[in-house]
This record gives sequence, structure tokens and C-alpha cells, in this order.
Amino acid sequence: MKLKRYERYADEIGELIRTQALRPGDRLPSVRQACASRRISPSTVFEAYYLLQSRGLIHARPRSGYYVNAPRLSVQAEPGIAMPAQQTTSVSISELVFDVLGSTREFTVVPLGSAFPGAGLFPLDKLARSLTPAMRRLDARRMVQDLTLGDEQLRRQIGLRYGVEGTGVELAEIVITNGAMEALNLCLQAVTRPGDVVAVESPTFYAALQALERLNLRAVEVATHPRHGVDLASLAEVLQRHPVRACWFMPNFQNPLGSLMPDANKQAMVELLGRHAVPLIEDDVYGEMYFGLGRPPPAKAYDRQGLVMHCSSFSKCLAPGYRVGWVAAGRFASSIQRLKLMSTLSTAIPSQMAICDYLARGSYERHLRQLRQALAGQQALALRLIAQHFPAETRVTRPQGGYFLWLELPSRVDALQLHRMALAERISIAPGHLFSADRRFAHCLRLNYGHPGDARFEAALRTLGELACLLCQAAGQGAAVP
Repeated sequence: MKLKRYERYADEIGELIRTQALRPGDRLPSVRQACASRRISPSTVFEAYYLLQSRGLIHARPRSGYYVNAPRLSVQAEPGIAMPAQQTTSVSISELVFDVLGSTREFTVVPLGSAFPGAGLFPLDKLARSLTPAMRRLDARRMVQDLTLGDEQLRRQIGLRYGVEGTGVELAEIVITNGAMEALNLCLQAVTRPGDVVAVESPTFYAALQALERLNLRAVEVATHPRHGVDLASLAEVLQRHPVRACWFMPNFQNPLGSLMPDANKQAMVELLGRHAVPLIEDDVYGEMYFGLGRPPPAKAYDRQGLVMHCSSFSKCLAPGYRVGWVAAGRFASSIQRLKLMSTLSTAIPSQMAICDYLARGSYERHLRQLRQALAGQQALALRLIAQHFPAETRVTRPQGGYFLWLELPSRVDALQLHRMALAERISIAPGHLFSADRRFAHCLRLNYGHPGDARFEAALRTLGELACLLCQAAGQGAAVP
């Protein structure tokens, strides 16, 4: 098969790295230099460099360029798939979440346990500049007209992005919400009643477990592969054994694993759920943070029955703190609109209009490219540090997007004890206990590498690895670590 131009250029750079004509730490030609010397377009150069990043050969440094990676000291294995007991479980996780993650809000703590990327990654000044002209143009009548559904122009912008990506969504099914969490919770309320069973991934995002706990729902966990996401055979068995009323899944860059379901698996999952008439609540807040050549389609792209409620947000990829999310709710749009009206009524108009104005100015795609470059480079750095400083038996994921790594430490390491030791050093982590209803990922942890502007990151990861090694040694000797 004939290679595309970006693939040929990437292969040529890769060969230079293999033969050490380009050595670790060397800077690659800038996009401008490559365009001039090779007579190729900027988009071709970017796509070639993205491909090299996905191969682990180079990394990006913000406002500096692309650099050759050092070879890994060891190739660490990825975690294996966890096979949960396929039984329903009542959920009681919130107190542990509040206790463990309360420290991530303190500025003096290095936020490796945070659920948010660093604020320096976002164009907050440009968003602020969009706020004033947007509010000057505000028609007071629109504030009432768009109260529950959300600003019509913003919904059109979102609908246009669905269309460009090849996902058919009607404008009437898009509801603007207070971040993705409100969208996800409204979806859950629309299709369940107290005591119902909801299928979640294993491990799953702790906020999903908190939502189930708040609504008095029962969880059943589905085996989830660290690279490929939801295991379809496990899901089929769960659907046969239990009266599942809804599924809450993250097909794209799942939190905490970072897994990405292959497109064929997404389609098969939607068809399987369709045969059982089970709604899918799709959490897709990390979909724009891909390191490959194109945005992976959501499961919503394969929905023909209106059973998929696709939830996303600008909070993780553009505007943290603005709390603007949405749901493309399919056949459940009317129910979600009524629930929104009865609960929070409306999402803040100024936030919606500022984001709408920013999108209309055409800078969003450039921002997303820079964001992806920064995160891909930071992931490469984190993986090198983990290979150097963590116990040799550590297994770690290699996601193709997002900003989380899932670490499986030696079984003798208690992640909660590691959390307490790290916090004494002013470092936060998210121990694996948070990501399952039965708290069984006790030797695992989630690390947030999405803080490329934080000078404390490298030292914190080295310290964390040293603490994990100390726990390993103490456990091997039968000694207690204070």
C-alpha cells in the first residue's frame, strides 16, 4: 500500500533516530524549517510528528519544539485485564473519595492525584476577552428563550462539530448543562429508579460510583481491558445475568485506565445494548485529547435507536471552571430537559456565550493541537521517570490520549499507605481503592501527568517511585513502614 506523505516523512525521521543520526535530546526541524526544506505543508509535518509521538520516538516541549526521546531503560509490561465478580453491589465510596482527594485542592501539593489538567494549558485570557463582546451582543429575550436547552448558537456550534466528525445529532437533542457531571447525572436519573442495576467499567471513575450511591442504585462491574476498554464477552454475560437498566461507560480514553475501544468494538457494543434495549450513558470528556491522527468516534456515532446519551464538556479541553457541558440525549432528550428544568433550571449564560464567541473566532483547533502536543510530550516524560524510579515489577498503561496513567504496583504495596506517605511529602495520588465499588484495586493507582508547566513534576514522580520501592522492600522483609 502506498504511504501517505506524512507517513513517509515520519519513517525517514524514525530511521534517522534508529541509526542515531538523531540522538536522544536532539531537536527536530521546526514545522517552518521542515516545510521549507521538504516542500510539504504544515499539516503534513504536524501529522508526521503526531505519528512519531504515538510511536514513543519523540516528544513536544511547550514553546520549544519536538525532541528525540531517550530510549527506555526497561520496557514495562502493561496491566492485565481485571475480571470482577459479576454480582451487583451497593455503593458506599463518597467518604473515602472526600478523605483521599481533599488534599488535591491545596496549591502546595503536587497534584498527581487530581482529576484536572494544569490551568496553564488553556487560553483563559482569550476566553476572558470573548466574554465582554459576547455579553454586549446579548439579547435579553434570548436569556429566557434559551433558558433550559442552552444558548442556541452554542448548541449549533456543538452540532456542527458532531457533523464534521461524522456523527449525526439533531439540534433538538442537545442540552447544555453545568459541566459533564450534571449531564451524566441527569441521564442516570432519566433512565433509572432507586434499586436499579447499572453496569460500570472495572475499574471505573469514582464520580460514577458516587452518582450511583447518591441515587441508591446498585453497580455491576464489567471487565475492562487497559488498552481496548469494555470486554464485550463480559458485558454480554452481565446483560444475561442481571436486569441492567443502564450502562455508564467511557469508550474514549477511559478514566482511570486511559483505554480506547476500537471502532468495531464500539459498534458491536451499541448493537448488543440495542438488542437488550439498554441505554448507554457515554462519558466522552477526553475525546478531543487524542495523540493520533484523528478524533476517535464516540459510540454515539453507531447509535441507530436513540439509546446512546453522549455527554461531554469544555472543562477538560478548553475552559476549566466555566462549567459548560452538554448531552446529545437521543430519545431521552425531553426527559432530560424536564429534569434540568426541575433541578438547576439553566447553565450560566455568560459562560456559554464566552465559549460560543471563542469557537466562532476559529482558534479552537489550534489550541487543541497545542494541548495534544503538550500532553503527549508529558506522557513520554512520565513513562521514562516511572521506568527509572518505580519498582521493577510495576506495570503501567500507555494511553493514546488523555492525561492519566494507571499503575499496577507489586501486590505487596498498599496504595492507600503510599498515598499517606506521599501526602507527607506534599504529593497527591489517587489510590486504586477509589475506582471500584468493592475497593479491590488496592495495589493500583492513577497518576495525572497533565501538568507540563509544573516544575515540581519530575521531582515528585521520582520521590513517589522511591516511596513505592521503600514499601516493596519493607513488605519483603516483613517490616512496617511508619
